[in-house]
Amino acid sequence: MNKTLIIAEAGVNHNGSVETAMQLALAAKEAGADVVKYQTCVPELVVSRFAEKAEYQKRETGAAQSQLEMIRQLHFDWNGHRRVKQFCDAIGIQYLSTAFDLPSIDFLETLDLPFHKVPSGEITNLPYLQRIAACGKPALVSTGMCEMDEIAAAVEVLQQGGCGELTLLHCNTEYPTPYEDANLLALEALRARFGRRVGYSDHTAGVTAAVAAVALGACVIEKHFTLDKTQPGPDHKASLEPEELAALCRAVRDTERLLGGGEKHVTQSEAKNRAVARKSIVAQRPIARGESYTAENLTVKRPGTGVSPMRWYEVLGKKAPRDFEEDECIEL
Repeated sequence: MNKTLIIAEAGVNHNGSVETAMQLALAAKEAGADVVKYQTCVPELVVSRFAEKAEYQKRETGAAQSQLEMIRQLHFDWNGHRRVKQFCDAIGIQYLSTAFDLPSIDFLETLDLPFHKVPSGEITNLPYLQRIAACGKPALVSTGMCEMDEIAAAVEVLQQGGCGELTLLHCNTEYPTPYEDANLLALEALRARFGRRVGYSDHTAGVTAAVAAVALGACVIEKHFTLDKTQPGPDHKASLEPEELAALCRAVRDTERLLGGGEKHVTQSEAKNRAVARKSIVAQRPIARGESYTAENLTVKRPGTGVSPMRWYEVLGKKAPRDFEEDECIEL
């Protein structure tokens, strides 16, 4: 990837509606995202009927309903994903989905996706990692809630199992993530430890963290978005609305331009200003032909079209080849 891959994380913000999922795909395309990503699962294979909701899920959807009941309402079947994939192909945006169970991995393989996405919650799921690795494709690996040794273990499993190129996504799995917990410098720690490309799955409010991550070298940005933050559901309030997603995409592309190629050189835009801003050695007072140049009859002033002040000591003691007026650039 020669530019930052922007993944618009629709997730389950379609609230179980295939039609809404398609609207999200169109909104992501219009906002400038490269990929629109969903979540695929067989709820009964992912969540025990005894599993509680996360605190943010209770806050947004209430505590009476179980996590399993909530997830059942938020997902549509595999045929729905096929329809959404076909729609994404038709409008020209890459469809992607995160699988949360082994059959869903196998199903997504039938859709011929270019890579897989490992969510933070599956990074300690050995059978899951082995199945992802067996696909032989590149993978994005979210690292929320992880210690370094857990990431290392997952990377080893994926590598040994035949996975393609890995990109490690720094992530904090709280919705929204407090700014003080974003810890963006962990991007460099991941890069230094594993020698792999890094990205950022951003759960903070707003777009600042994602843009800062690009400035720190993230080559992938993933961000939740929704059509309407006021809709019911666990993730809407921590998501961007379409106009905010568009602002994020613009900011990321602007940041790429701002970063440049990394080598310090004179740019075309500034080259014309060198003569104006730099200085030359000039006559501090009138100098007669044959007079020696001295610290008393020379000084340094703009413009920078004459002899460079870096040659100051080379100039001292030489004879003036002609008469010079005050402030005139001297010659050798």
